[in-house]
Amino acid sequence: MTQPTRPTNAEHPAALGSFRSWIKLLRLGGRIDRAYLPRALFVSLTTLLTSPLRLWERVRYGRRIRGTAIHPAPVFIVGHWRSGTTHLHNLLCQDENLGYLSTFQAMAPGFCLVGDGTVKRFVAKVAGSRYPTRLIDNVPLAFDAPQEDEFAVANLSPHSFVHTFSFPRRAEEFFERCVLFDGPSEAVRSQWIDAYLAVLRKATLVSGGKRLVVKNCAHTARIRTLLELFPDAKFVHIHRNPYEIFLSTVHMRTTVLPRSQLQEIEPERVEAHVLQFYDRLMRRFLAERSLIPDGHLVEIRFDDLEASPLDQLRRVYDGLGLPGFAAAEPAFRSYLDAVAGYRKNVYELDGNVIAKVNAHWPYAFETWGYERLEPPPDSG
Repeated sequence: MTQPTRPTNAEHPAALGSFRSWIKLLRLGGRIDRAYLPRALFVSLTTLLTSPLRLWERVRYGRRIRGTAIHPAPVFIVGHWRSGTTHLHNLLCQDENLGYLSTFQAMAPGFCLVGDGTVKRFVAKVAGSRYPTRLIDNVPLAFDAPQEDEFAVANLSPHSFVHTFSFPRRAEEFFERCVLFDGPSEAVRSQWIDAYLAVLRKATLVSGGKRLVVKNCAHTARIRTLLELFPDAKFVHIHRNPYEIFLSTVHMRTTVLPRSQLQEIEPERVEAHVLQFYDRLMRRFLAERSLIPDGHLVEIRFDDLEASPLDQLRRVYDGLGLPGFAAAEPAFRSYLDAVAGYRKNVYELDGNVIAKVNAHWPYAFETWGYERLEPPPDSG
């Protein structure tokens, strides 16, 4: 079983979120294990104590937020977790004509406008002193940098995949209800949509009305819903070698869980969730991919993005009909120079991993053209 770590309560993904949503989440998540009661109490107190900030934001900016029109054709970056979505997101957001949700907006979506000053500097100082880079990899952590919007939804609503890190024993239920939208009543889906549009309106307001570039791995299985909201939406799907996806995702979940969980879970179940969720996520994407109109989807390989990032960005701009590549190219080059020293985590690929991935994701190799390996005879 995974063990609690100390002192990491402040890193909980809902620590600056809605108190009302947190109470609903506690009811949905099930029993909290004794070792994690202090963490649950800490999150309860922080969400309660920051409630006045959220109230002040609604009073001061509520009408303006509701009147903000989201660009009708946002760019959605989709792909399984650990497939290179963050790198692609950071690259595209170097284009000053495109807007995005920042890390601070994702952490504190309820008071990111009134807190964009002293509060943000305080939170950034506390968090930055502990973790100058993200826990799961070596990507620098910056509060004004682009961030995945699923974290913002998790702070506003109990209906988010992020909550699988708090309640891992309910991970399958959260995945079905909040990613696949299987089983929930229309009221639950409507609540998710309301929370999501609120996130995008604030991001649009902060960016001055620009077209948003949105990165959200859970969206890979939400194509139908996104097209209902934005029929003219653009999509970039990035994919990666399945063996690397498995190893990196297991590392991600086992790294984040000890800092977020309120329940213990066996390592074997964590691996089982990775195998199951990839399969269901990608099968849903393949089933809904045909709904995307011609000229609104570009698919790229992570390896190609690493090897020739500007060529792949040009493919994205040309394929989606996005203007401004030439004007943004100097910014892309500057960013690439800045991260030239970045080193990925390195994982060991053994026969056991090869056998598991081959057994659970056989279609992924043919669909995206990756070489299927065979485990050594003595791998067991």
